[in-house]
Amino acid sequence: MADDSSMEPLAEPSGHDFSRSLLKTFFHRKSKTKPNGKKPPTEEKKQYLEAECTKVRVVDFDLKELVVLPREIDLNEWLASNTTTFFNLINLQYSTISEFCTGDTCQAMTACNTVYYWYDEKGKKTKCTAPQYVDFVMSLVQKLVTDEDIFPTKYGKEFPTAFEALQRKICRYLFHVLGHIYWAHYRETVAMDLHGHLNTLYTHFIVFIREFNLVDPKETSIMDDLSEVLCTPLPPTENHVTER
Repeated sequence: MADDSSMEPLAEPSGHDFSRSLLKTFFHRKSKTKPNGKKPPTEEKKQYLEAECTKVRVVDFDLKELVVLPREIDLNEWLASNTTTFFNLINLQYSTISEFCTGDTCQAMTACNTVYYWYDEKGKKTKCTAPQYVDFVMSLVQKLVTDEDIFPTKYGKEFPTAFEALQRKICRYLFHVLGHIYWAHYRETVAMDLHGHLNTLYTHFIVFIREFNLVDPKETSIMDDLSEVLCTPLPPTENHVTER
């Protein structure tokens, strides 16, 4: 056992130093604020995650059955056909709330606290309003899906080598639009009783892009909470199918 007499006595702190040390220890242990002194923001409640909303759908079957590649269909043909359909449906869904999505109400293209910037053909980064961003998306996708050299419709014409990259780009942009509708315009969608259509469209789209790995999971992770709920089949007794 070591001889305590060989250790030098500790200097007794002055009253001022002791008070500073005590206060520092107290606030270090008790403070719940961030380093800048601000309290962590409380997470905004997401209406689209409420059970009464998520269980409203327009179909009651497994949507994965709709996206699996049929044996007799070429992969690129299947991807092109589905992507064109999703473009038209998402464009239509957005049109239902477009009057509420203005430069004043949506000064940035946001989804789940993420701000999306538009990059032009030269790679220039631009922050724009949500309606401007959606217009850029829809104009670009319309141009691509109607280009015979990119989305060929004539028998025997080959898809371009860049088709896969363009396909991923389109799906990423369409996801941004869906994310914005949920984040900024879900209340209006519910008010028009169109949330069942939106839920079904979103689920179908997510199942599709997952099936063919068309969008990086990191890109869609901001909506993982919703995807997990909607992509899990509801028990028969809880499936509220909207009849039209």
